[in-house]
Amino acid sequence: MSYLLDTHIFLWWVLDNPKLDKETRLLLGETDENLFLSAASAWEMAIKAQIGKLILPESVVDFVRKQLVLNDIQSLDITTEHALTVFKLPMHHKDPFDRILIAQAVAENMIIITNDELIRQYDVHLV
Repeated sequence: MSYLLDTHIFLWWVLDNPKLDKETRLLLGETDENLFLSAASAWEMAIKAQIGKLILPESVVDFVRKQLVLNDIQSLDITTEHALTVFKLPMHHKDPFDRILIAQAVAENMIIITNDELIRQYDVHLV
């Protein structure tokens, strides 16, 4: 299976945040699962770090790159197909970062790992 990490899940996992539940922590720790982080999540973290809404132990550039390698997480680029899939989504969620994550999961038949209740309103596989 392929899992797409929502931005907050990525951060909770790599920063060992207690908000990440035990079941999700165990799932993420399994080495045989394909884990992905969207370029949209990297973009979101870069913006938040730049405006001071996200404080990391090192620069966002070094932090994300290092965590992808350390945790065997693959990067998922945003394609034209992903962008066009956004048009097919109902407007339950107005956050453009979340909408592209949903579109990517739909287009790539991935499971999103999230704690966002609004994402649960979409016809997408979730954990």
